[in-house]
Amino acid sequence: MLITWWYLYLAARSIAKQSLKMASILQKLITPMFSGPKEPPRNKVTVVGVGQVGMACAISILLRELVDELALVDVMEDKLKGEMMDLQHGSLFLKTPKIVADKDYSVTANSRIVVVTAGVRQQEGESRLNLVQRNVNIFKHIVPQIVKYSPNCIIIVVSNPVDVLTYVTWKLSGLPMHRVIGSGTNLDSARFRFLIADKLGIHPSSFNGWILGEHGDTSVPVWSGTNVAGVNLQTLNPDIGTDDDSENWKETHKMVVESAYEVIKLKGYTNWAIGLSVADLTESLIKNMNRIHPVSTMVKGMYGIGEEVYLSLPCVLNNGGVASVVNMTLTESEVAQLQGSASTLWDIQRDLKDV
Repeated sequence: MLITWWYLYLAARSIAKQSLKMASILQKLITPMFSGPKEPPRNKVTVVGVGQVGMACAISILLRELVDELALVDVMEDKLKGEMMDLQHGSLFLKTPKIVADKDYSVTANSRIVVVTAGVRQQEGESRLNLVQRNVNIFKHIVPQIVKYSPNCIIIVVSNPVDVLTYVTWKLSGLPMHRVIGSGTNLDSARFRFLIADKLGIHPSSFNGWILGEHGDTSVPVWSGTNVAGVNLQTLNPDIGTDDDSENWKETHKMVVESAYEVIKLKGYTNWAIGLSVADLTESLIKNMNRIHPVSTMVKGMYGIGEEVYLSLPCVLNNGGVASVVNMTLTESEVAQLQGSASTLWDIQRDLKDV
């Protein structure tokens, strides 16, 4: 009997040794302490569209260390995979543990924020309405997929014309208006602050100035609110921003409007500034910061605007989206310009089909 047990012991030992040899490095290295389902990501961001703007948004968000998972989506599979691999190869230098990509929107599941940069560019001789309608047709595929996999997300629309497409996204998504945001004039205001601060010889963060309304030609510079360290520039120069201004500060707003066209003329596209701008918005949302940004939101009923249009006003952003809108004290001229901006947008979107 003793011999029999001895042989059984030796056989069991042999099997154990053999099993140990067959075990993978992972099995030898790691002892699991929990075998349940994996926790979903808590701060996941998806970027739809991996063109120049989309990737600038992606890298800016990654470098701010805001997310525990980044997902990329595009219809161009080779470029999508290449961009994913390129970012993954830099994982050692990042604090985001998971970067994924797929043309299937299931990869976006459980996103807190979805940044939409996809869309077509305006062709030579093409009207803005035709451009918008072509992008509407694209958004009709994108938006329902986003909401299907991340019903509780906040959507940031970046694609142009951003204000109209933010309205389209709100209509197609069925989400409450405070969770559909356009990047709006956050970038216009940044350009405004840089240009004026540069002329004053100070850092852009030390100059306070706002561009509201449309992200485009009818944007509204709020000269009445420009200040440095609480010193209102209009009190120093009552004509600032007008045709009567001998210093011609009005030219600064013209430069803001034309700057994108200038950059596109020089390098073919804009991407870095808008990427940094979107990362700034993402930080306010992810970190529940209650910071104020000029972003595109539903403005019906404000400043005498009667139509359902999205345009930029100073919005308080936190983890719920647009928490509130600051009621700026605007001059009659600024209110009239804002209403004109709303009319321009309404003239475009009222004729849209299938929204």
